[in-house]
Amino acid sequence: MTIEDVLSIKNLADEEIKKTGDLKSVQALRIKYLGKKGVLTAKINSLGAIPKEDRPEYGRVINETKDYVESLIKQQEEFFKASELENLLKANRIDVTVPGFFIPHGYQHPTSRVLDEIVDVFLSLGFRIEEGPEVESDYYNFEALNFPKDHPARDMQDTFYVTDDVVLRTHTSPVQVRVMEKNKPPLRVIAPGKVYRCDADVSHTPMFQQIEGFMVDEHISMSDLKGVLEIFAHAVFGASTPVRFRPSFFPFTEPSAEVDIGCVICGGTGCRVCKNSGWVEILGAGMINPRVFEMVGYDPELYTGFAFGMGVES
Repeated sequence: MTIEDVLSIKNLADEEIKKTGDLKSVQALRIKYLGKKGVLTAKINSLGAIPKEDRPEYGRVINETKDYVESLIKQQEEFFKASELENLLKANRIDVTVPGFFIPHGYQHPTSRVLDEIVDVFLSLGFRIEEGPEVESDYYNFEALNFPKDHPARDMQDTFYVTDDVVLRTHTSPVQVRVMEKNKPPLRVIAPGKVYRCDADVSHTPMFQQIEGFMVDEHISMSDLKGVLEIFAHAVFGASTPVRFRPSFFPFTEPSAEVDIGCVICGGTGCRVCKNSGWVEILGAGMINPRVFEMVGYDPELYTGFAFGMGVES
């Protein structure tokens, strides 16, 4: 091996590297000249065969050639990488002058719209909103509302039990008990939220939205209940909508009533919606049972109140 052999390798490498057209070909030349079995690597490994006095000069020329080839290859690699990046950016360029695509916006769910409308009516009457847990204890869901254990009244509300003493609440009325336990009258509260029952037919679902409402103070009477609910019905269904109260039964109110409105579909003449009766039931209500007041520590001789509950989807 002579110095001329090394310089010829340098010139050949220079020519080949400068003729490369892409990154892949440059990387192939890196392997050819600088790899473990590369041309220059072989020359370095053969230094042992050079006479001792000539090795420094040969070593210097080989190392300079290696550094030159490595620098040239690195330069070409950076050039092609930059070129590829530029082409990629051009190919994926966003033309900000092109008109954008129309993305339709969503709308509030009808149930949520009705719920908000109902809540707004009662807020305008001075009620405040309270919430409670959806997974409720048997005590708050039943016992404190005058549903004793094993009493037939519980059959009115088939229930999803988590344990023997924990249920998915069947109404938002437990909020009434929780609020009264922590607050003294006067109270005007509504409690909207999800409730769960084992109903499954064309007019019921196992989960639905309900709004509980109640008012407690001294001298609250059935006439107050009727006045508030008539204001609500006229605000939601129209000022000319007739309202009637029918006697009913709920363990936590006494007396109790079902509240109907004249059918807004047929105007009272009879249709499928009102089952040809001319009336549609919208909620249940009544005067809070004194037993409920006793459970929360209120004096039933001093305080009276009313409560109502309605399903939003129905």
